[in-house]
Amino acid sequence: VQLVESGGGVVQFGGSLRLSCAASGFPFERYSMSWVRQVPGKEPEWVSAIDADGSSTYYADSAEGRFTISRDNAKNRLDLQMSGLKSDDTTLYRCTIGSRQTWSPFAASQGQGTQVTVSS
Repeated sequence: VQLVESGGGVVQFGGSLRLSCAASGFPFERYSMSWVRQVPGKEPEWVSAIDADGSSTYYADSAEGRFTISRDNAKNRLDLQMSGLKSDDTTLYRCTIGSRQTWSPFAASQGQGTQVTVSS
C-alpha cells in the first residue's frame, strides 16, 4: 500500500488549497478513504471521508461547509478541496484507507503527509 499526498503549502487566512493523494498497491475503488490531520505529538484527527464509489461524503464539524472531499477511481486519486482556511487548519494532512468508523490512527500515521500552513 502506498499513499502519497501533495498540494500542501502556505496560504493566507481565508484562502484555499487543494490536496491530492495518489494511491497504489491496493484496489482503491473498493475502499472508503479518509483525510486526517495530525499535530506533532498527538494522534491523527479525522477530517473527512468518502465512500468507495464516491456516492457519500462525511465531514468533521471543523471541516463541514469549508472542505470538499472527492475521488477519481479511474486515476486512483483522492482530493480534498479546502477553502476558508483558518489558523486552526495549520498542520500535517494525510490520506488513509477507511471510513470515519474504520480508519486506523496507526495506519494513518505512516504516510509522509502534506503540510498546510495558514498565515494570518
